[in-house]
Amino acid sequence: MSNESGKVLTRREFAQRAALLSATASLATAEKVFPASTSPEPDLQEPAPQLTETGKAEADSRYQQIIALYGSRFDNAQKADLKRMCAELQPSLDRVRGYALQNGDAPALYLKPIVERDKKSQNTAPATRKS
Repeated sequence: MSNESGKVLTRREFAQRAALLSATASLATAEKVFPASTSPEPDLQEPAPQLTETGKAEADSRYQQIIALYGSRFDNAQKADLKRMCAELQPSLDRVRGYALQNGDAPALYLKPIVERDKKSQNTAPATRKS
């Protein structure tokens, strides 16, 4: 599969991008990612999140990486929205990273597939063959 720039997208890269998208999609609400109007009134906007210096640097580097890859596709208003979304995503990422895990910790969810099997009735005797 090739994209607009002619670069071939492998199955592994596609799976990694899909996993990243699905992981980050659960961190931000739909209203923040897809606002109802393209130009909300200034008094209705939420205040920008207060970020630490490392958080600001990470959000800025995320924005710069997206602009480096896809900058020609965005106009100035979309770039401003993108910068805002990168800043709004950072507190959620910080909360997820703040959760302490050790290598020996068990997963929170065990996936146990349900397999239905035919149960033999205890009342029936094994069939005998007639010769």
